[in-house]
Amino acid sequence: MSASPGYRWVVLLMCWAAFTMTSVDRSTWGPAAASVSDSLAVPLAAIGIFATCYYIGYVVSNAFGGFLADWIGGRAMLSTTMLVAGSFMIVFGSTTSITTGLIVQGAVGFFAGADYSAGLKLIATWFRPSEYGLAMGIFLTATSLGTLIANAAVPRMIIASGWQEPYRVFGSVTIVIALLCLILVRNGQPDQVPPERSAPNLRPLLQNRDLILLGIAGFGGLWGTYGFITWSNTLMTRGSNIDPVDAGVVLVIFAGVALVTKPLIGWSTDKLGIGRKLPIVAILLLFGVTLLVFGRLDTYTQFLWCAPILGIGAYAYSPLTAAITPVLTGTQLVGSAAGGVNAVWQLGSVLVPAVVGPVFSATGSFYSAFVVLAIGPLVGAVVMIGVNENRHVTSDLSPENESARV
Repeated sequence: MSASPGYRWVVLLMCWAAFTMTSVDRSTWGPAAASVSDSLAVPLAAIGIFATCYYIGYVVSNAFGGFLADWIGGRAMLSTTMLVAGSFMIVFGSTTSITTGLIVQGAVGFFAGADYSAGLKLIATWFRPSEYGLAMGIFLTATSLGTLIANAAVPRMIIASGWQEPYRVFGSVTIVIALLCLILVRNGQPDQVPPERSAPNLRPLLQNRDLILLGIAGFGGLWGTYGFITWSNTLMTRGSNIDPVDAGVVLVIFAGVALVTKPLIGWSTDKLGIGRKLPIVAILLLFGVTLLVFGRLDTYTQFLWCAPILGIGAYAYSPLTAAITPVLTGTQLVGSAAGGVNAVWQLGSVLVPAVVGPVFSATGSFYSAFVVLAIGPLVGAVVMIGVNENRHVTSDLSPENESARV
């Protein structure tokens, strides 16, 4: 018995839901940072260390999680790691010391880090290459939706119940989605003989020049994206005296525009056959320039007008970088490739919070912080020019696996 042709959309839905919740969990720190700082007596310059601890765990998990997704399957990795990540979110909601908080944030990041590579592995298995742009565009709306939900809900939850409440609520929802993934998601067709599980050979990935350049370009993009997400609330409220709820609205617009942009640009590149490299270069350039413009603004109205353009730049490149990955590697190693390049990408997320904090603290300059953020996507655009998007990898799928994508 074969899966229904529409089942691939169930797989996509669950991967998207899982990625959305870990994105909500990740984005909660931005609007909660000032309150946690006051509660735990964390100096302003050290706020970014909490985010850095999260991303250290996230990077390590990506490096190993994709390898394990190829080895034991995306379903097991997705459901198990989310279950533990949600549990640690709840634990962080009861944290009363800085040391414990840093350790728990690292644990949340470590177990949340497998969702991207496991999800991309499952999507690449169930969808045709000609559908990758749309499928990845939908999948990656999760990151912007997570930012939108966190910035819309967390400031109000903190006012009503304290900073601990969002961590407890979002952690509980993460656990529920983990259980649904375990029940609903399959690695492949139910009537297929399961492939023999063996450790993937990573040598072809380590020798793939285009994959390495893609990793560096994505590093620059996420340097800007998650640096902005992590610091923008604090920089707007402390640097320009914007009300915290108003700053949250700016972030909601910033993230909300990407909900339309990501699937649209993915679908467009699928249908028009225009390639993905040049659109990525153009988007990263737009992102870097807009960050420089945003850093010059100082009123709530100006921030509102700039937010949607910044959102396009910060998010629209991600479905295209995701769609290129299985093209460069083939589906057999796509989990390892996705985990590896995302680990490199997320190094930008690890380093930028700790860099921006001291820069802003030392200079007191809103603009200096945004110059630091803009460097990442501008360098990423230059590096991306060197990627050969016409590299062809022989499909490693059997005819039976190909039929799963119909």
